[in-house]
Amino acid sequence: MSGSKLRYKPFQNTVSKRVIQFHTATLILLGIVLFSGIIIAGWFAGEDKISGIFAQINYWHMHPPMWLEVPRIEGKYLLLPTVGCLLTVFVVMKISPIPRIWSQQLIVGILIILTLRYVLWRSLSSLNLVDPLNGVFSLGLFFAEMLVIVNSTIQLFFMLNIKERHREADMKSLAVLSGSFVPTVDILIPTYNEPVFILRRTIIGCQALNYVSKKIYLLDDTNRLEMRDLAEELGCYYLTRPDNSYAKAGNLNHAIAKTNGELIVVFDADFIPTNNFLTRTVGFFQDAKIALVQTPQSFYNADPIARNLGLENVLTHEAEVFHRQIQTSRDSSGSAICAGTSFVVRRSALEEIGGFVIESLSEDYFTGIRLSAQGYRLVYLNEKLSAGLAAENIVGYAIQRLRWGQGTLQALFIKSNPLKIPGLTLMQRLASLAALLYWFGNISRIYFLLIPLAYSFFHVIPIRSTAAELLFFFLPYYLVNLATFSWLTYRSCSALLSDIYSLIICFPLAINTLQVMIDPFAKGFQVTPKGIVKNRYTFNWNLAIPLLILFVATAISLWLNLNIASETTQQITGINLGWLWSIYNLIMIGITILILIDAPKADMYEWFNLRRIVQLRVGDQNLWGVTTMISEAGVEIALTQKLPIYLFAHQLINIGIIEENLWLTGELVSTGFKDESFTVRLRFKSVSLNQHRRLVEMLFCRPGQWKRQNAPGELHSLLLLFKIFLKPRILFDKKVDVKAITVSQI
Repeated sequence: MSGSKLRYKPFQNTVSKRVIQFHTATLILLGIVLFSGIIIAGWFAGEDKISGIFAQINYWHMHPPMWLEVPRIEGKYLLLPTVGCLLTVFVVMKISPIPRIWSQQLIVGILIILTLRYVLWRSLSSLNLVDPLNGVFSLGLFFAEMLVIVNSTIQLFFMLNIKERHREADMKSLAVLSGSFVPTVDILIPTYNEPVFILRRTIIGCQALNYVSKKIYLLDDTNRLEMRDLAEELGCYYLTRPDNSYAKAGNLNHAIAKTNGELIVVFDADFIPTNNFLTRTVGFFQDAKIALVQTPQSFYNADPIARNLGLENVLTHEAEVFHRQIQTSRDSSGSAICAGTSFVVRRSALEEIGGFVIESLSEDYFTGIRLSAQGYRLVYLNEKLSAGLAAENIVGYAIQRLRWGQGTLQALFIKSNPLKIPGLTLMQRLASLAALLYWFGNISRIYFLLIPLAYSFFHVIPIRSTAAELLFFFLPYYLVNLATFSWLTYRSCSALLSDIYSLIICFPLAINTLQVMIDPFAKGFQVTPKGIVKNRYTFNWNLAIPLLILFVATAISLWLNLNIASETTQQITGINLGWLWSIYNLIMIGITILILIDAPKADMYEWFNLRRIVQLRVGDQNLWGVTTMISEAGVEIALTQKLPIYLFAHQLINIGIIEENLWLTGELVSTGFKDESFTVRLRFKSVSLNQHRRLVEMLFCRPGQWKRQNAPGELHSLLLLFKIFLKPRILFDKKVDVKAITVSQI
């Protein structure tokens, strides 16, 4: 079974007109490009006035202000700013291993000062405008850097204050638990082509919620008979509609018109709540100004990046940075984002803004914007109260990110534009600007990959600096950012791994950004494939081709850079930087290409490392053991006693999970040894609906079960990168996947 790549119909307002409409944002972008092109062409043509302007700017850069000159001291003393800043941040992080308000403000303050210092140096002293060729690449690098730095600096300002709501949730949940505040809740589960087995556990998980006044609706946007049968079997409401216009937003709005609960909860088809989800979130709605409560998105499977690298138990999910750090920092300024699933919204507020926004693919994001513009509050409860399926292969990962990018950038072309819509605060608009700039950052990322090639093939020197200037201005900025990145992101990612993530689909995302700026509504809503099963490695050629070309070009560039460096005594204006940059890019691109090799996924069910005492009944014999792995489809058990009986393949065995008081029948699949214990692996047979409910509740619905995993630090990440580069999974991983085990004779 595999997920499909079917698409929703495009939005109705774009179906009727397929002629490209040049919106204001498009015209501004094209105007900037055209104006820049004219200036560059005039410079290359030797037009006197243009050449004179650049010559004057170049003179200023060759004679910077005195306060931007490197002190005339011994080279070792130029390291004092770097050493001083690093010692300060290491002491702060040691005293406060988890960011607190005081420690985060101190480190963010240091980073902002170092950033401003670096930007001043880059702006007034390091550009190389000696001729048009060098000038174009130098200015291009500068503006690419500034695009990234502006976005990161905005994020730093939001990190000056953080908001955690655990105690607030504790207090507000008392009214819900006591029964004094129990508004009616409609739980909406929109589905479009997801497999039945995924929806089954989602519905079961919603039915297991500890809340009486709830109704569960399955919103089938493909009008499938199997979905209708599933709803009837499980006892939930089933809704469909004549067409699927406006994609997920249209599906949700259709359901809102058919339901009447005071609060509305939305779970994507693959997201399962823990049974305390409502008791932890509903209490916030005692405040009439709160319109929406968003919770993080956790995942019960490894993301494709970690799985393809063989680091499932090492790397955190790529989305953790957003849910763990960005949402938390934005919440304090009223800028939390509605993330599309695992949220609760007040019906009256939603009806006041006309329902979910249908103008964009990102109906969740802009619905939150409209609610904020109406004066309502959106809050973020940073507790893992649900879990879903991450994209199961790189193609699904790419589809998801391209949709997010297109949907966010459509902000510039719709009435819900957060930069213009009345009612938002300055901080809310600033947060939205950062969200837009993030997607343009992919263009900068590609430019950073190309700069070493420009030096090698065109002998361009994009940064004019001495070794002393790099030590004094660049090194403290870079190393302090590197040292604090993981700490500031609450150990959700390291800077090196973040760089890898940004490379994987930077080319498609950059192209997508440009396409959206020209024709923002050209593509419809494409659903991320779920429920994928495959038994072999596959290579994503379409995504890999630009990276393969770049890898070869970078290797040639490195060879040329090393030759140039050995033949010249020039300053460190780009020579040593050129080959260092080439080595870094070569390693990063190589690892990224390995990520594009999708590892096999032989089972549609996820297996969990869950320990439960079990009793096995084989005929009139009883055996005792402890589960090592368990799924909805089977279990692996380590026996705690010597095997007193003979077992054979396909033998039926009764399994009792003692803590859950749950008995199941299993078919013996295989035996073996694990950690010096004799193990048996069984496949469940004839699982009843009640037994399946108990399994789902045990595997997915226990409060507090989705733990926060910390990403490796920078040094560990560096070692991992070298290990991955030298020992790729596809060549050296000889382990047999437990989920792909076949029946053996015993």
